[in-house]
Amino acid sequence: MEGISLILAIVVVTALAFDFTNGFHDTANAMATTISTGALKPKVAVAMSAVLNLVGAFLSVEVANTISKGLVDESGIRPEVIFAALVGAILWNLLTWLVGLPSSSSHALMGGLIGATIASAGVGAVHGDVLVTKVLIPAIAAPLVAGIAAMIATRLTYTLGKKADGKAAAKGYRAGQIASAGLVSLAHGTNDAQKTMGIITLALVAGGTLAPDSDPPMWVILSAGVAIALGTYLGGWRIIRTMGKGLTDLQPQQGFAAQTSAATVILASSHLGFSLSTTHSVSGAVMGAGLGRKGGVVRWSTATRMFVAWGLTLPAAALVGALAEWVTNFGDWGTAVVAVFLVGSSFAIWKVSRREVVDHTNVNDVDETAEQESPGVVTTAMAAVTPPPTAAAAEELAATIPAPASPASTDPAPSQAAV
Repeated sequence: MEGISLILAIVVVTALAFDFTNGFHDTANAMATTISTGALKPKVAVAMSAVLNLVGAFLSVEVANTISKGLVDESGIRPEVIFAALVGAILWNLLTWLVGLPSSSSHALMGGLIGATIASAGVGAVHGDVLVTKVLIPAIAAPLVAGIAAMIATRLTYTLGKKADGKAAAKGYRAGQIASAGLVSLAHGTNDAQKTMGIITLALVAGGTLAPDSDPPMWVILSAGVAIALGTYLGGWRIIRTMGKGLTDLQPQQGFAAQTSAATVILASSHLGFSLSTTHSVSGAVMGAGLGRKGGVVRWSTATRMFVAWGLTLPAAALVGALAEWVTNFGDWGTAVVAVFLVGSSFAIWKVSRREVVDHTNVNDVDETAEQESPGVVTTAMAAVTPPPTAAAAEELAATIPAPASPASTDPAPSQAAV
């Protein structure tokens, strides 16, 4: 085994930087609904999520092995290729964070890796069967499965809880929401921290420091877990706002159903080695929970922008990764140019974000135009097939409707009577 070279050290540091952006980019996956419903205070929520992300990083290495051993041909990879891939992933994470869109950090990483690998070793170096079965199919299936499960769970929750005491039920749902948020955080650490472990392991194999087919060393697991935990604690407040308030307005029952459904899907995929997007799973679950409550509104304009970002993630990150790899081929000065570009672009994005600061003090504020958005075709159709409210619910609704004006108020004014 050789020692770690300068380029390999740069790749490891850049990979941990990506892991850090992954943490604050994806905090919303675990804690957005908990924060939006008031179950936990924002800073407490992100601190809890950070600790559980760190714990989750030690639970499995199946996803890490998918990336380090399965997605691309190790023999055709140089450390510079990994570096170029990370550049594409980091810039896409920062751009989508700036505009508050919950895109997939996982797909950004894999898109960057695919683009850089093709630029370096050709299309044949990418294992298409692994890409389809363990990346693309889960990307489509995850939001659908989580959304349907959350919609059913939401309706079941409201049905079972309609006779429960209001205050006791609300307290119970908030406690359940905190527990399910913790489960999502644990699942996120198990799934997403492994992606950085896999990319670092792949770089170490490419640099000759590790033997092919090696599992991630313990120092890689620990450093990846710490990096994603620190990023999570920083809090990606812009995306938390979108996920918690921009897609739909959630009640504790919906938050509990959404997070439990998403956590189940994520943990199952991690066990199977699928490099699943936690963003896709949680976003699908949130929309499913919005559709599951009678009268709930999913803001489809926000959802549409999110879907567009999902579709662009792989190709956009791949394009940047390929361009970065092309520049690194010019030698050490090319790698230096790419590094300077990455740092400069990251700083520029941060400066732009300071024009409108979103943090724990205003994360639950929502744009008035979003609140006024009409339900749309899908929500209206879902409402049309929802069973009519029970008698108890009808009485509760009637209590909120103002009483009709008294007969006296309909009498003509004195001046009109005189006429």
